Amino acid sequence: MALSVHNIVIDCESPPRLARFWSAAMGYGITHADERSARLTPGPGGQDPHLILVKVPERKIAKNRLHLDLAASDPEAEIRRLRELGATAVATRRMDELTWTVMRDPEGNEFCVG
Repeated sequence: MALSVHNIVIDCESPPRLARFWSAAMGYGITHADERSARLTPGPGGQDPHLILVKVPERKIAKNRLHLDLAASDPEAEIRRLRELGATAVATRRMDELTWTVMRDPEGNEFCVG
């Protein structure tokens, strides 16, 4: 039996607002958005997993146990662009020859860009 990632689900306070951020950040289309949930899909031929945003009653209060790790051909330019979209850069980390920046989306969910 083989498994593959089909959806990545992100808990949030406002699915439509966060859908706009992630759509602009990833170039995904918003195929559904209401006050309870939103679905974002990659462009034509895209093999990436879909993003599902689900409204939850509680606010985010701790570090994510799972996060997106995004690769960029020009990380500095992408970090600037993501900041303009509403993300926050938290820290830059290094391990051996790898460098990445920890960021937060507009609702505080962490993700990395490297």
